[in-house]
Amino acid sequence: MNRMFRFRPFVSIFLCCCFFWLRISSGHLITCSGIVPMRYRSDKVSIADFGAVGDGKTLNTKAFRAAIFRIQHLRRRGGTLLYVPPGVYLTESFNLTSHMTLYLARGAVIRATQDTWNWPLVAPLPSYGRGRERPGGRYMSFIHGDGLRDVVITGENGTIDGQGGVWWNMWRQGNLQFTRPNLVEFMNSRGIIISNVILRDSPFWNIHPVYCSNVVVRYVTIMAPFDSPNTDGIDPGNSSNVCIEDSFISTGDDLVAVKSGWDEYGIAYGRPSSHITIRRVTGSSPFAGIAVGSEASGGVENVLAENIVLYNSGIGVNIKTNIGRGGFIRNITVTQVFMENVRTGIKIAGDTGDHPDNRFNPNALPYVKGITLKNFWGVRVQQAGSIQGLKNAPFTGICLSKINLHGMTGPRSPPWKCSDVTGAAIEVSPWPCAQLTSPQQSDSCASHI
Repeated sequence: MNRMFRFRPFVSIFLCCCFFWLRISSGHLITCSGIVPMRYRSDKVSIADFGAVGDGKTLNTKAFRAAIFRIQHLRRRGGTLLYVPPGVYLTESFNLTSHMTLYLARGAVIRATQDTWNWPLVAPLPSYGRGRERPGGRYMSFIHGDGLRDVVITGENGTIDGQGGVWWNMWRQGNLQFTRPNLVEFMNSRGIIISNVILRDSPFWNIHPVYCSNVVVRYVTIMAPFDSPNTDGIDPGNSSNVCIEDSFISTGDDLVAVKSGWDEYGIAYGRPSSHITIRRVTGSSPFAGIAVGSEASGGVENVLAENIVLYNSGIGVNIKTNIGRGGFIRNITVTQVFMENVRTGIKIAGDTGDHPDNRFNPNALPYVKGITLKNFWGVRVQQAGSIQGLKNAPFTGICLSKINLHGMTGPRSPPWKCSDVTGAAIEVSPWPCAQLTSPQQSDSCASHI
């Protein structure tokens, strides 16, 4: 854990200066968290009231399920807060219910059992057509909710521990029968807040709101080893009005990845991810810091990411799609990004990701337009960028503005690679590829002149 929090001094200085600038420029810290109000629950119960024992050994599944059954059926006015006191509470997966707050005290740990044999299965997501890793169903998320309203997971930085090592080993050894469970997943839900908690060692993706609206994830810490497979931090899918702010993420895959379904299944489901705000996120990943895709077949639009700090990462910003995906990726803005020791600063690619089956339509080409990347500063960036569209579906309206990505010393590959792309560049160093013209020759960056 200490290794992951070991910031270089100037990174910390940059963060402090960035936050200070935000405060003095607007009078207060800019936030989107108001889209979901934090509700006060007058009715409160403790998991200990239902027989839970926080010794790290006793299995507390019955206690959690009984407590949530009580909340669901008594329906107290204003909902109920379920308090988890200090201790380590071992449990199998469980479902939440509407109008509840799961509150983890300081020193409280909800820990997933490592017994994978009894883990419940759920149907594949309709926008995926199958499990993401294996055909058929998928293992239910450790903490799960479907069709819910007004749910909060919060506390005093208590921990949700997925004990994912057993699942990672099954994946590495090829022993998985179904797709691994996420740590926290909400489906078809509205009015969700996840804040002031630590999530660690997820079996698969950490936080997955899918088919949801009005979701706030704020003040969370998400951690998993650098080599843990597919432990994405926060992956909103086919969701709208999502606010992700003020969080630290260090995992084995993308820190934040916006998705909307996989090939023909995502196209048929037809629900885009839209109005996603990502702000003041810091972290490290062998893959991408901020990503869109590659499963974006339902469309992704109106995404804003700003004040992002990345270090020791594979790619800074990665917009990724593929032949057969269809859909669209448009009106994406990423600004105020600092990165250090990153393999590739910017990557926009049309050849990323696999297919769920051989029934995908090779003529379903993605539409990528209106990507604005501005105010980037990077040191020890091996390659500045790569923007490679598709021959029959070039990426258009790409704007790079005020970007400085300083490379490594010694021999290095060309700073930019581009193909099948049109757009413009202003004040970019090193100067990008010829396909990105000056703003006088393109309207892609007209508003930045």
